[in-house]
Amino acid sequence: MKTQKTALSLALLGAFGIAHADVLDSTKVQFGGYIKLDAMASQYSDGSLSSGNIGRDFYIPGLTPVGGADEGTTFDMHARQTRFSFASQTALANGKELKSKIELDFMATPNGDERVSNSYSPRMRIATIEYDGWLFGQTWTTFQDVAVLPESLDFIGTTDGTIFVRQAMVRYTYGGFSVALENPETTVTPYGGGGRIVTDDNSVPDLVLRYTHKASWGHVSGAALVRQLAYDDGSSIDTTETAAAFSLSAKINLGKDDLRLMYNAGSGMGRYLGINTANGAVLNASGELESIDSSGGSIAYRHVWNEQWRSTLSYAFFSADNDVALTGSGVTKDTQSMRVNAIFSPTPELSFGLEYSHAEREIESGLDGDMDRLQFSAKYSF
Repeated sequence: MKTQKTALSLALLGAFGIAHADVLDSTKVQFGGYIKLDAMASQYSDGSLSSGNIGRDFYIPGLTPVGGADEGTTFDMHARQTRFSFASQTALANGKELKSKIELDFMATPNGDERVSNSYSPRMRIATIEYDGWLFGQTWTTFQDVAVLPESLDFIGTTDGTIFVRQAMVRYTYGGFSVALENPETTVTPYGGGGRIVTDDNSVPDLVLRYTHKASWGHVSGAALVRQLAYDDGSSIDTTETAAAFSLSAKINLGKDDLRLMYNAGSGMGRYLGINTANGAVLNASGELESIDSSGGSIAYRHVWNEQWRSTLSYAFFSADNDVALTGSGVTKDTQSMRVNAIFSPTPELSFGLEYSHAEREIESGLDGDMDRLQFSAKYSF
């Protein structure tokens, strides 16, 4: 990301009706992002994903088909991961600094098709204000250690075992400690199984605590999540359940190489782990919520061959402890995936990559399926 303090600053500030010389003198405006093309050939052992399914844009563990009649193969090409961001830094008269950031991309939006124009709507990823240790806005959950995400051509990579959520919050950070109140949401499996219920009935925010220790060798971090699971159907069901989970992560520098590790476990994690592979809770026969235990982890090793070539080998897993008497046998029991890539950068701003991934999924009935994907990407960062 390059700082633009002249024409870009004037244009952006002018667009918002701000033209005071003192603002321009004290504010730095930054614009950055990347343009990325992805081309993917996917083979499924048990059927295939339908047109428009988000699992064809990037890997989602809970969508790997199981129990299909035969194999299926698909090819997809898109530039939806393309991303751009605006950020500002203002030196205040009281000696403190005020920061802001807005980031958008085109992933996971419902609009657009592949018939004629391949047009896709932008979506807000991040929108934050930071002042004196406080953060207000939407960004990565404090329960996630973004620094241990591997370098992958896939949108996430080690998705099965990764905490991956962006949401609105109020966060305070002092040194290595962070505490946050974050937007809550509960996902529920109906009694006996069925489609996911997204409730939006929580009365208190999710609480997250994190401590990170940084050193020359890398960093290690631990986080705790305490949340309320809630469901009120407006008639016969009005129930809540308290859930808690933890996350441990580390990035270890090995010369130019590095090792990235994460492990997560607890009750009621639901949407926080593996892009909601399991729900946070299930309804019992009495119409009360019971939290679902789950766990997952990942390991990724990144090797730098030389100034232009690098590779990452990664593995991730997910496991849910389902009470099948409540959830039914159609829910995901476990998933795992591995991927390896080779990335070539003739210059730091430009990269071309090839990645192979293999994923497996099993549901509680014993049905399973796997996916093999070969992906090519071209990316220009600015």
